[in-house]
Amino acid sequence: MFFDLPGYLRRLTRSVAVAVSLVAAPGVVQAAEPGEALEAVTIAGFEDGETLDERVARLEALLQGNPIQQTGFTPGCGPAGCGPQGSADCVPDAPLSVEERLRRLEKAQNGDWPDVRETELRAAPKLTKPTYKIGGRIHLDQWYFSDHTPGIANFENPTTGDDPEDRFFFRRIRVEAGGDVPGNMHYRFQVDFNNPQTPEYKDMYIGFDEIPFFNTIRVGNQKRPLGLDHLNSSRFNIFMERPLLVETFNPDARRIGIASYNSIAEDDALNFTYGLFSLENTRSDGRLIGDSMQWSFNTRLHGSPWYECDGQDYLHFAISSMFARPDGDTNDIETNRNEGRFATRNEIRSDTSWLDTGRIAGAEWYQVLGLEMIYNSGPLQVVSEYAYTWLQRDSDTPGTGPDVDFNGAYVYVAYMLTGEHVPYSRKSGTINRVKPFRNFRLFTADDCECATEEDGWGAWQVALRYSFLDLTDGDIEGGEGNDLTLGLVWYFNPYSSLQFNAVYGDISQHADVNGFTEGNFTALGTRLRVDF
Repeated sequence: MFFDLPGYLRRLTRSVAVAVSLVAAPGVVQAAEPGEALEAVTIAGFEDGETLDERVARLEALLQGNPIQQTGFTPGCGPAGCGPQGSADCVPDAPLSVEERLRRLEKAQNGDWPDVRETELRAAPKLTKPTYKIGGRIHLDQWYFSDHTPGIANFENPTTGDDPEDRFFFRRIRVEAGGDVPGNMHYRFQVDFNNPQTPEYKDMYIGFDEIPFFNTIRVGNQKRPLGLDHLNSSRFNIFMERPLLVETFNPDARRIGIASYNSIAEDDALNFTYGLFSLENTRSDGRLIGDSMQWSFNTRLHGSPWYECDGQDYLHFAISSMFARPDGDTNDIETNRNEGRFATRNEIRSDTSWLDTGRIAGAEWYQVLGLEMIYNSGPLQVVSEYAYTWLQRDSDTPGTGPDVDFNGAYVYVAYMLTGEHVPYSRKSGTINRVKPFRNFRLFTADDCECATEEDGWGAWQVALRYSFLDLTDGDIEGGEGNDLTLGLVWYFNPYSSLQFNAVYGDISQHADVNGFTEGNFTALGTRLRVDF
């Protein structure tokens, strides 16, 4: 949304009508008696040099002690219904942005104030040139393999049988930009430099808004709507690596395609996304070349039928699907290799995928059905996903066999030890940015200031996740995996955090590798992340 915020605030000041009266001294106000006639609030005593924050604070002060304050912006506590101020259920709000405080002031109009926001939006100047916003993220990881059996070493290095190596590296170094373009268009691009020799593009699309029937359309490299955890941003995810089933059935998530994004219920309570995507991953070369390009059709229907307490309590459900046609009968001459293959690392970073079906000969079609659930009540969150894949094979390709099925699931429980909650976006059906009540501040020797009420130890979250994946069926022996991950997140502030993961994994029913068909391991991971 692009409009003059200072001008907007001045209009809000002039148009707000509350039951107050002004005393003789300029700028000093007192609460009106109940039932007193509504009056337009004068801006007497408001200096032109005031900051937006100071002006909003005065507007909030005007409403203290008035009946209107019960509509939800009372300082120090959550909205009505989530625990009155001073009660045991009251959790102090995190510091709010000016924009959020304005939104709460508007909400407090309770039918008596003019709809300033709608009027202001209609009066906002039309976009005459593209806008842009620059951002990025840095994720610095360390993995230590504390224990493993010989089977794991052979899955990692089939030729030598060497142990998996500890590593310290940049998992993500992303630079991104996005904005609006005149004519109801928008754009976004994102490039990852974690491997400086081979940068990879991630989001890279052009969008069109307010299109009849299709609503929003995006064309380009974007995430396929399949699975919750892959649609969540890596900036907000609780665990360092995604669950087994997510990387297996929707590897790297993004593909070149065209998709439609639709809100089909009030307040974004129900949304539907669908689109056509290439199976080939072009992240490194940026080119989709071939005479027989294979595609997939993806859909996702997600909703939040329960959403209360200003987003502290919510329930999310979703169902997603994928219909894909891989190139099960290609040869080395063809340029596009969209093979029917399912593989994943075991929720850690290793050189190879320890669960791997290999190229499935004769793979002709496959379908994926995914189910999602989030239950959030204040600091407690429970998340689960399940996915089932059916793969059909032809009868002509050498080495082909019977049709096969694979499946996987995960569930995790997370709890904010410091009382915050994990926000949720109803429009995208994904989790959002955690905002600590108190930001962590690292004081230096030259720091003359003392800690304020806004300073503290940040926010702390603990989580436990169980993942399951079965890639063994018929003549395909990709292995069966079970992982248990203990996670701890220390949020310094809304934009930086420290993650710790302890992962125990077990693999069985794997194809024979140098005489080994099973193994287990323990790994410890740490990530320092920041986004801007």
